[in-house]
Amino acid sequence: MSPKGAVPEDGPVTSEIMAKAMTTNPVVIRRIMAGLRDAGYVRAEKGHGGGWTLACDLAKVTLRNIYDAVGEPSILAMGNRTESPRCVVEEAVNAKLGKSFDEAEALLLARFSEVTLAMLATDVRRRLKGSSHRRAHD
Repeated sequence: MSPKGAVPEDGPVTSEIMAKAMTTNPVVIRRIMAGLRDAGYVRAEKGHGGGWTLACDLAKVTLRNIYDAVGEPSILAMGNRTESPRCVVEEAVNAKLGKSFDEAEALLLARFSEVTLAMLATDVRRRLKGSSHRRAHD
C-alpha cells in the first residue's frame, strides 16, 4: 500500500509510536502530521489498526515542501530578537546581524529544496543495512 518511492512499511503508524520514537508528546506529532495531511503527504486511518500512512511519491517531495507544510517554523535557534524593542543593545545586534541571518536562512531553504524524501529514505536504508544492531527508531 506504499506509494511509489515510499519506504517499505508494516502498516499505519500511530502518533503515540512516533512520539515515543522522537521523545515528544503525541499531540505535537498530531499537529505536525495535520499539516502534512493537509498538503497531501500523509493520510490518517481511524479506528483499530489505524494511524498515519504515506500518501505521496517520496521522490517528488522535498524538505522544503515539508517545511512549508508544517507552517515554516523558525530554522535558526539564534536570530534577531524582539523581546525588548527599546533595548539599544538588541537594536544594534539586530542591525549588524540581520542580513547574515537572512542569508543563512535563504541558503538552508535552498538546500531543503534539493533534498527529497526518497534521498533520505535511501540513506536510512543504507545505514540500517550497514549495521544490524541499529534501528530507525527505538
